[in-house]
Amino acid sequence: MPVPNLDQNNFQTVIENAKNPVIVDFYADWCGPCKMIAPVMEQIASSDAGVDVYRVDVDVNPNLAMQFGVMSIPTIVSFKNGQLYKKTVGAQGMANILQLIQ
Repeated sequence: MPVPNLDQNNFQTVIENAKNPVIVDFYADWCGPCKMIAPVMEQIASSDAGVDVYRVDVDVNPNLAMQFGVMSIPTIVSFKNGQLYKKTVGAQGMANILQLIQ
């Protein structure tokens, strides 16, 4: 299942209206580690983990990257109840990513 992208126009609305915890992968197309975790993010998105998964291209949305202090990619940010919950930097396995919502 492809992971949908968010941008400056829909980010806040999607995060605030999410019924589940949300994981957002801040990435860039040219980033090798980002490409490595893309299948993991797709696997989480298609699982029954009770989490919504999205991506933000930092090259297209630099303001969002700046807003969430993304200095290196991939950065994975989790949100609960519309609020920033946890953040991690670097390629991670599924277990580590899912810990961001626990």
